[in-house]
Amino acid sequence: MSDLRTRPTTKRPPTGDLAAEGRRRRASIAAFYTVLIVVAIIYIYPFVIQAGTSFKTDGDSTYNPLNPFPSLFTLDAYATLADVDFPLWFRNSVIVTAFVTVGRVLLCSAAGYALSRLHFVGRKFLLAAILAVMAVPGVVLLIPKFLILNQLGMYNTFSAMIIPLLWDATGIFIMKQYFDTIPPAVEEAARIDGAGVVRRFWSIMLPMAGPALVTLTVFAFQGSWNEFTHFIVARSSAETNTLTTGVAALTTGQFGSGNRYPLKLAAALIMTIPVALVYFVFQRKLVRGQGGGAVKG
Repeated sequence: MSDLRTRPTTKRPPTGDLAAEGRRRRASIAAFYTVLIVVAIIYIYPFVIQAGTSFKTDGDSTYNPLNPFPSLFTLDAYATLADVDFPLWFRNSVIVTAFVTVGRVLLCSAAGYALSRLHFVGRKFLLAAILAVMAVPGVVLLIPKFLILNQLGMYNTFSAMIIPLLWDATGIFIMKQYFDTIPPAVEEAARIDGAGVVRRFWSIMLPMAGPALVTLTVFAFQGSWNEFTHFIVARSSAETNTLTTGVAALTTGQFGSGNRYPLKLAAALIMTIPVALVYFVFQRKLVRGQGGGAVKG
């Protein structure tokens, strides 16, 4: 008696079921993208109102605040900004942001590398102290900052606005965590070739930390460009006003009476453009985590 071997047969769903499944899938995809579009509109609409209102007249912005299209296109708000030291504020913001961004990237990278790779007495205590600083609200440190800057004779200078912002506990922690993910064998090979600590950091580790460097650069630029509370306690003269402090004084000073929506939103729009440009330039590396490779020398 011969054995009867049955082969498993796959049952295909009827053609009608396949069509229904395809319709359900397309419907779910359409619903998903509809929700995304609605959320995007809700998120972007305030920025559209900001841009449109900056070209309105004061009366138009008051009577039609939610209409982004001006009934009479005008550049009066931007002309007014040019007459109230706005270019000076912009220049000061560029100077402070450039120095803070470059300095913070270099110093936080070096500190993160030291905490990750170098073995020295007190390393764990120092790391714990940095993590503790991250938990302290920044507003708590405003008065100590003012007292230190005043005692050192740095108050109301660009150095007082720049130097305290060069170090950032979050930036050090980001770089330290990323350096921990790099295999020690890469650096060990460079050490065998005779590369010193500085050489290994600059030519091996730093190029491999591309994604972390991009993240730190964006955070440093955005943080220093939008900084406000530190500048309140670090300076007081009109010559050292940045965009944040200058616009705050603008909206509460001689132009604070009335709505003056076009003037305020024109200033806010100009302040937003540099941060948006930096984000769009680096967004691909932020999302995909692309970075450079090691450079052996």
